[in-house]
Amino acid sequence: MNNNDIVPGFDEERDESLRIKLEKVDGIPGALVLYLSGYIDTYNSNFFQKRINRAVETGFTKLIFNCGGLTYVSSTGIGSFTAFLKAVKPRGGDVVLLEIQPRVYEVFQLLGFSQFFNIRDTLEDAVQYFRKSAGTAATELFPRTFKCPVCSVRLRAGRPGRFRCSKCRTILAIDQSAQVFLG
Repeated sequence: MNNNDIVPGFDEERDESLRIKLEKVDGIPGALVLYLSGYIDTYNSNFFQKRINRAVETGFTKLIFNCGGLTYVSSTGIGSFTAFLKAVKPRGGDVVLLEIQPRVYEVFQLLGFSQFFNIRDTLEDAVQYFRKSAGTAATELFPRTFKCPVCSVRLRAGRPGRFRCSKCRTILAIDQSAQVFLG
């Protein structure tokens, strides 16, 4: 099965600096594995965003990015992953990252984004995460205690939504699956 069979028109545009191979996840509606190889920088991030947005518009909201073949991701590339997270969360989806190379993970850490992404070790772990989250009600996850990602003060959320940190005043959002991200 090629990419266009999964997401119509996905391969209309190509960029040799970044190759993307798609694979549906059996048994989980809306789940898609995206195998990335090459690099993501300022020059090809627009191409990357257009391809992934096409998949999201087709109904894929549970995105598993296998980053094993990525050799470099710039801050602009990290911004692309953040945009995908913001696009799929309101639709009940999420983004999971796999097999992140140390050099790429370092960029996520330096920019402070490693804590906002769901990072798993294996494809099986990612699939299991989506199976679990499909059956978990928000009432089982709340109230939730967590640390502010900016100032590390302990906070408590009674329900999903947006709010401000009581110490540093950063706007935070907590979703249905109790994941916290800058809001």
